[in-house]
Amino acid sequence: MSIIQFLRILWARRVVIAACAIFTFLGGFAVTLAVAPRYEATSRVMLNILKPDVVTGEDANLRNLGAYIDTQRELLKDYRVTGPVVDELGWLSDPRKIAEYQARPATDTRDFRRWLGQQVADRTTAKLVSGTIFEISFSSNFPEEARVGADTLRRSFLDYSLASRRQDAAKNAQWYSTQAEAARNLAEQAQLAKAKYERENGIVMQGDQAGAQQDVDSARLAALVGQAAAAPAAAMSAPLALSSTSSLQLAQIDAAIAQNADKLGPNHPQMRQLRAQRSLVANVVAQEQAAARAGPSNTAAIAAVSQALQEQKARVIGQRDKIEHLRQLQSEVDLRREQYKKTAERAAELTLEAGVADPGMNAIGVVVTPSEPAFPNKRLIILGSIGLGLGMGLVLAILVELLNRRVRGIEDLSGDDNLYCLAVVASAAPRRRRRFGGGRKQRPPVGAMA
Repeated sequence: MSIIQFLRILWARRVVIAACAIFTFLGGFAVTLAVAPRYEATSRVMLNILKPDVVTGEDANLRNLGAYIDTQRELLKDYRVTGPVVDELGWLSDPRKIAEYQARPATDTRDFRRWLGQQVADRTTAKLVSGTIFEISFSSNFPEEARVGADTLRRSFLDYSLASRRQDAAKNAQWYSTQAEAARNLAEQAQLAKAKYERENGIVMQGDQAGAQQDVDSARLAALVGQAAAAPAAAMSAPLALSSTSSLQLAQIDAAIAQNADKLGPNHPQMRQLRAQRSLVANVVAQEQAAARAGPSNTAAIAAVSQALQEQKARVIGQRDKIEHLRQLQSEVDLRREQYKKTAERAAELTLEAGVADPGMNAIGVVVTPSEPAFPNKRLIILGSIGLGLGMGLVLAILVELLNRRVRGIEDLSGDDNLYCLAVVASAAPRRRRRFGGGRKQRPPVGAMA
C-alpha cells in the first residue's frame, strides 16, 4: 500500500477518526473534572552513614547500603512512626474517617488508630534521591494536610530511630554488664585459688605479665648461674665482687617494696611476694658478705658458689610440677582478667550510646505546602486522551477499510493482473469558477480512453 492509498483511506474515514478523538477528549476532560485532586508534599533527611559513629568511632559498611535503605523505607511505614501522624492530623475525631472505619469488612479486626496508621503508610513513599539524602513523600486530597503529614512523618521517623537506637544499646549494655560481673567473679576465684596454692606449697610467682611470671626459686637459680659465670673474674679483681649481683637485686626489691607500699596494702599478693623474695635474696647476700669477710680463697669462693648453685638447681627441679601447675593457675587469672576488661569496656560503650542524642540522620530544609496537585495532571490527561483517540481512530479506519475494501484510485488495481483499467472518469459534479464579470461557467466532464 502506497502513501497515496493510505491517505485516501484516512480521508474517506475521517469522520470515524474525528469521532474517536472527540469522544476520548470528552472522556479525559470529564476525568479531570470528576477526579479529586491529590497533593503531594515531601520532606528530606540526610543519613549520616558516611560519618564515623559518635561512640565507637567506627565507619559504616557501605557494601550494605542497599539493605540499609530498604530497611529504613520499611521502618518509615511502621505503626510506631505512622501513629503520631494520625494524632497530628486529627483523624481520630474526623467523622468521615469514623464512617469509613465502621463500614470496613467484618474480617478487619484492627483498632481505629492502627487502621488509620495503615492509611498513612499507604500514602507514604520514600526513596534515596541523591547521595545519602532520603526523601519522604506524603499525599493527600488537601494541600495543608499533605504538608503536615510529610513534616510529622519526618519528625516521627527521627524520634523512632533515636528511641530504637537507645533501646537496643541499653539492652545490650545490661547484658554486657551481667557478663562483666560474672567475669569479675571468675577472676577473683582464680586469684584466690592461685594464692591458696602458693600458701600451701610455699611457692611465690613474681612479675606482672603472663609472659614474665617466675617463681622465687627460679629467680634465685638464675642469679646463682650469673654469679657462677662471673665468679672467677670477680674473685681475681675484688673479694666482694661475688656479692655485687645479689646486692643489686636486693636493692631493686627494696625499691619496689617502697614504691608499692603506698598503693598496695600489706596483705596484697604482690607485696607478700616481694617480701618473700627479699628474704631469700637477703639470706644469699648475708652469706656472701660473711664469706667475703672471712677472706676465703678464690677456690673456696668458687666452690661455695658452685655448691649453692647445685643445691638450688636440685630444689627447682624437685618443684617443677608445682611450678607448672602454679603457672597454669596464673594463666587462668590473666585470662579472666582480660575477659572482664573487654566486657566491662563494651558495657561502658553501650551505656554511653544509650544516652546519645544523635539518631544517625539530620532533617534538611522545611516542608512547603504544595501549590499544584500531583494528580490529575490536566494537560497531560487531555493531550493523552486526544492522542489515544487519534490512534484508535486510525486503527478503526484501517480495520473498516480492510473489511469493506473499495477502489479509490488506479493504484488499487495494480495488485491484480486480472483487472484492466479502461478509463479514468472525472467527477460528474459541476465545477464552478467565479469569473471577473460575476458570471459562472459550467465545465463539462472530460473522459480519457486507456
